[in-house]
Amino acid sequence: MKIRKGDHVVVLSGKDKGKQGEVVRAIPATGKVIVEGINVAKRHQKPTRSMQQGGIIDKAMPMDASNVALVAGGKPTRVGYRIDDKGKKVRVARSTGGDL
Repeated sequence: MKIRKGDHVVVLSGKDKGKQGEVVRAIPATGKVIVEGINVAKRHQKPTRSMQQGGIIDKAMPMDASNVALVAGGKPTRVGYRIDDKGKKVRVARSTGGDL
């Protein structure tokens, strides 16, 4: 999966199309990402020791990684790879050619 935690992404499809946010969690096993403030659902929460107050909370739900694109230079871009002079694999923005 080419999207990682901390990446700035834009949503390409769905109810939140066009919105931007930061990836809070990437789940490579299922090919999903959780983006801060995007794809938010209401969930009922029981009171627990760690969370004394119960009630209805807003929770960011996972969305498919194919529905988001990395933002480079203010525009969505695809991700490529290249090997740098030290032999390390580096992510590259396809639109600008710069490192991510």
